[in-house]
Amino acid sequence: MAFSIAHSRRMIPSMAPSDGNQRVGRWTFLTNHARVLLEIARNPNVRLRDVADTAGITERATQAIVADLEAAGYVTRTRVGRRNHYTIDPDSRFRHPAEADHSIGGLLSLFTHREHSKPS
Repeated sequence: MAFSIAHSRRMIPSMAPSDGNQRVGRWTFLTNHARVLLEIARNPNVRLRDVADTAGITERATQAIVADLEAAGYVTRTRVGRRNHYTIDPDSRFRHPAEADHSIGGLLSLFTHREHSKPS
């Protein structure tokens, strides 16, 4: 498997087709919405500029995705001084009917290596 360095300095698999098949490098398992959500989960005080850089998308696209996530109830934004603090509701369900019986907490735990549950 080929690797390349992403903007965040993490090694990620190269998106370049390896066998001449043009469709090989055109998709990933996680959407940009998932990538943005995971970056916020990793650092709730992250700047959207840094999320955009890590996700490999524009800052404007990141802002639109965060607005989508807020409108759907996945993320709450709180202003703290000049910065934003983000809170994720890990009990929120996936939107697609095929996954709607699962909460996003499992995805967050898988990719952030920590438990995401509401305090009792």
